[in-house]
Amino acid sequence: MASVYSVSQVNSYIKNMFAQDFALSRITVRGEVSNCKYHSSGHIYFTLKDAGGTLAAVMFAGQRRMGLRFQMQEGQQVVVSGAVDVYERDGKYQLYAKKIELDGLGGLFEQFLRLRNELDEMGMFDPGYKQPIPKYAARVGVVTAPTGAAIQDIMNISARRNPFVQLVLYPALVQGAGAAASIAAGIRTLDAMDLDVLIVGRGGGSIEDLWAFNEEVVARAIFDCQTPVISAVGHETDVTIADYVADLRAPTPSAAAELAVFDYRQFEEQRMIVEKALVRAMGRRMERLRYQLNQYCMRLKLREPMRMVNEKRQYLVMAEDRIRNEMERRLEEAKHRLELISGRLYGLSPLKRISNGFGFVTHEDGGRIKSVKGVTAGDFVSIRISDGRLTAQVTEVEESV
Repeated sequence: MASVYSVSQVNSYIKNMFAQDFALSRITVRGEVSNCKYHSSGHIYFTLKDAGGTLAAVMFAGQRRMGLRFQMQEGQQVVVSGAVDVYERDGKYQLYAKKIELDGLGGLFEQFLRLRNELDEMGMFDPGYKQPIPKYAARVGVVTAPTGAAIQDIMNISARRNPFVQLVLYPALVQGAGAAASIAAGIRTLDAMDLDVLIVGRGGGSIEDLWAFNEEVVARAIFDCQTPVISAVGHETDVTIADYVADLRAPTPSAAAELAVFDYRQFEEQRMIVEKALVRAMGRRMERLRYQLNQYCMRLKLREPMRMVNEKRQYLVMAEDRIRNEMERRLEEAKHRLELISGRLYGLSPLKRISNGFGFVTHEDGGRIKSVKGVTAGDFVSIRISDGRLTAQVTEVEESV
């Protein structure tokens, strides 16, 4: 009977065969990326495929720092260096990647990273150098190819948003030999024309097609430009050195036109809204001022000199009446008190007593005689009675006992 092996023994045997194969331990494979998944652990699982088949692959997190310098995406053509080995538990073989490069573009990408880092260290990407994009641009310069979708999109969107904006095109080479110098010359030429903003870009393409915008001469032309620059190269996923240096990056040329040219119709609508609000505010303000004016007029009328004189005259008349009434009241009170005092005096008056049969006796000199002691026999005295006066001579003085 033939030997019977376990599944684990078979998988282990196959794994040893793969490990002993020198070609499989140091292999480089070219293919298209498919089913790319970034795991939370940091590992990358993907599949390499071509027209004839597929190959499972994995790059562990520890290999990514030195072995991968770009973001892997579906459909990319890559060259993967590593080893093919068996995963014993599942009995499947896969490519364990140590280094991954874009197929045919690895050198360009390395050059892109090197220049980007150099310019970044120089401070050319510093936000402090970024200029604000004017909100109401009237003259917009465009550095791009004179034919193609990019310029057509910019023209169409500009005409739709604001037909009064003037576009100035510098027909530049945007691909191939001499493209970088042509773009830089276009930037310098339009910068000297005192425009409001520049759009520098082109439509989408491969990294080779867009490479002119990764050249240092273009980056320096954008950095030295006194006019604000909007970079609009390729599609939204395409990133170039020009995007880093420009004052503003637009994902597409169409988006750049949206950012550079303000919407005139929207502006007019907003202006009408603001105008109506201003008219209403002015109306309310005028109403308040009119009310205040009426209040001031009333106050002025109340403080009119003749009115105030008349008020003072009226006050004087009323004061005079009050004084007269007060004087009459006090006179009446004084008369009343005088009558009371007069009544009291009349009750004490000698004349009243004389009228009752009594007489008032005085010396010849008019001094009142109060006692018989003040009179001696032979003195002449004056006696006043109710209807006249008598002069008599004292013949006898007798004191009462």
